[in-house]
Amino acid sequence: MAWKTSDAESLRSSDEQKRKKKIKLAIYITIFVVFQIIVITTMSLTVMKVKTPRFRLGNINVESFVSDSAAPSFNTKFTTQIKIKNSANWGSYKFNAANITFQHQGATLAVIDIAKGKAGWLSTIKRTAEVSLKSSAINGSNFGSELSSGVLTLNSVGRLNGKVAILFIMKKKKAANMNCTIALDVAAKSVKSLHCK
Repeated sequence: MAWKTSDAESLRSSDEQKRKKKIKLAIYITIFVVFQIIVITTMSLTVMKVKTPRFRLGNINVESFVSDSAAPSFNTKFTTQIKIKNSANWGSYKFNAANITFQHQGATLAVIDIAKGKAGWLSTIKRTAEVSLKSSAINGSNFGSELSSGVLTLNSVGRLNGKVAILFIMKKKKAANMNCTIALDVAAKSVKSLHCK
């Protein structure tokens, strides 16, 4: 009887050990699954989240500005920076060739081309461009009074089409728009303000 009791106890002990191993295994699998869910959620909310790059004008340096409020007319030449900011994405932004249009109250004064390129992950690229504007396309009745007021307001608009590549496996189309307002100080022959949205 003693032998049978110890045999039954060892069987019970063996079953208990198996049960404990199964519980431990289930705990490890649960921890692993929860950890994977946390990693995937974190990745999808940060690294894998694709944001639209920013497309803006940077510093404007006026090289020449000639105006005549009596005629009325103006001629200006300046250099500016074109900024393509991809600092919010964990992947490069490849964009197609595009252009930027400079306008005065809807009238096109100049169009400059932007060659296709790539902004690296978490970075900004800057390109310098020369712009020449003439008022010959403007026929608005209030243009003369605007020149006389001393502040000339221009707009620059453009659109970049491209793709953000995340971890070399996922590509997502993103279009970046430019809409900047440039206020030129006629008397000082310089930029009074530059606002982009």
